[in-house]
Amino acid sequence: MIEFAEQVKTWFAERVPDDWFQGDVDVAVDRDEILVTGELEPPDVPKKSPAAIVASASMARLDKFRDATRDARKAITGEAEPLFNRKVSWGAVCGGEQKVFTQLSVPVMTRLRMNERAVLDTLVDASVARSRSDALAWCVRLVGANQARWIDELRDALVHVEKVRADGPPALGGPVEA
Repeated sequence: MIEFAEQVKTWFAERVPDDWFQGDVDVAVDRDEILVTGELEPPDVPKKSPAAIVASASMARLDKFRDATRDARKAITGEAEPLFNRKVSWGAVCGGEQKVFTQLSVPVMTRLRMNERAVLDTLVDASVARSRSDALAWCVRLVGANQARWIDELRDALVHVEKVRADGPPALGGPVEA
């Protein structure tokens, strides 16, 4: 997966126009989706403007970028989706505001025991979430936000495991070379 992700990132870095983003394009890849984002130039507002003004100007710049690049993004998406066999989503960051224009919402099957379902039902009953599905997504976001360092360490460890596995002998049931 690491080599594939690097291949995807390199392809998008070459394909996305240089004048779209400040700095490099950011490309995240999972089993279902490729998310392409980048940072836009901050809005031109006076330095001591209230945060609400900066946020509003940033959101306006994000909307303008979305509209101005729509046709080009569709063309790039049309090339990338069959090439990489994943859906492509787009977004941008501006002035501390982030907006994802398109993104998959992928169903995930899980088995929960009664006490775990009760947690989700409590979140629904308290109007924190509209459904068990929303409650579960809320829980996942909460863990991701509060345990970001730990999650990053797990990802780093997985990179190392993939490298060791790639350098090792073939998996059981695979072809054996003499």
